[in-house]
Amino acid sequence: MGHGDLMSRAEDVADQFLRVSRHYLPHLARLCLVSTFLEDGVRMWFQWAEQSEYIDSAWGCGRFLANVFVLLNMLGQLAGCALILTRTLVQHACFTLFSIIAMQTVAYSILWDLKFLMRNLALGGGLLLLLAEGRAEVRSVFAGVPSLGHQSSPKNLLQLGGRVLLVLMFMTLLHFDLSLLSVLQNLVGTALMVLVAVGFKTKLAALTLVMWLLVINVTFNSFWTVPSFKPIHDFLKYDFFQTTSVIGGLLLVVALGPGSVSMDEKKKEW
Repeated sequence: MGHGDLMSRAEDVADQFLRVSRHYLPHLARLCLVSTFLEDGVRMWFQWAEQSEYIDSAWGCGRFLANVFVLLNMLGQLAGCALILTRTLVQHACFTLFSIIAMQTVAYSILWDLKFLMRNLALGGGLLLLLAEGRAEVRSVFAGVPSLGHQSSPKNLLQLGGRVLLVLMFMTLLHFDLSLLSVLQNLVGTALMVLVAVGFKTKLAALTLVMWLLVINVTFNSFWTVPSFKPIHDFLKYDFFQTTSVIGGLLLVVALGPGSVSMDEKKKEW
């Protein structure tokens, strides 16, 4: 079997998966995408005192303002997730979650930690895809005549930005050593990242990344195997839900397609 036949067979499998799952895949994608916000919102309630004390000690803002920060984080995330899952005021919910990401990036000094910054940007990419899902394409006033601004329509630009930001998650998974396994993982992972970013063989590449991330998530971020009193438990839990959110974003890419600003769409014109 040649390379072209193998690729065609893989694309057929991806298309068949999409046909079978098209009714529930967007719902699963949204649930996965907001999972890290749900987990963090619930954690704010159960770790209120610790979070408030940290903000107070880090910024010297006083306990009152620290409590206000924790309250806004908790309510903003839980309310935003509820609106997205019920498909109500999705645009407002996404902007609320964008604000939470920005606020946490500054408050927890994530801005100076490249790994966590890239993961937060990847979450932002998932939210851009949610915004794209809710936007209708701009239609031409003349039937059958394509709009000149079609490729630069808000929906297509949001899909492009979402794809590019999502792949930042995988840059944090690269291993900078010279072992054969690490080099192979880096090469395959980088190739898939580029395919998703430029929108070539997008659905197949995104599904492959979903499977790869699922394996990594269950294998390396299994927080349920670590006692809750150990500090590593919270770190693994954080990584697990952030990775799950990026999986949700990739599933949205599969469900929505790459949009017009992609090589897959350009191929149709060649």
